[in-house]
Amino acid sequence: MKVLARKEVQAALAADLVFKALADSGHRRLLDRLRMHGGQTMNMLCEGMLMTRQAVAKHLAQLEEADLVVIAWQGREKLHYLNPVPIHEIAQRWIQPFERHRLEALDDIKKSLENEYV
Repeated sequence: MKVLARKEVQAALAADLVFKALADSGHRRLLDRLRMHGGQTMNMLCEGMLMTRQAVAKHLAQLEEADLVVIAWQGREKLHYLNPVPIHEIAQRWIQPFERHRLEALDDIKKSLENEYV
């Protein structure tokens, strides 16, 4: 029981970090850029951003803490990539259950209409 509770607490804390990260528009801009083109360096991510390099670094650290950004070293370059898994986990928990009901309702409507025209 304690192990299950600990895992649930860890999952809740991880979800809190993801929601907090997604609530920030600067974080979302960086995530959008990584979604469109992964493997960017800090310099690449700073280009076109209306914030200082230090602010971008702080945003990236928060995104890494939320596990939304992962890094890979290529020689001396630190490359940043979007990690979509935490977003997918939230979608499965918070969105998919509602979508299932909608899809079932659409299926019921389809069957009802098909029965009317048969």
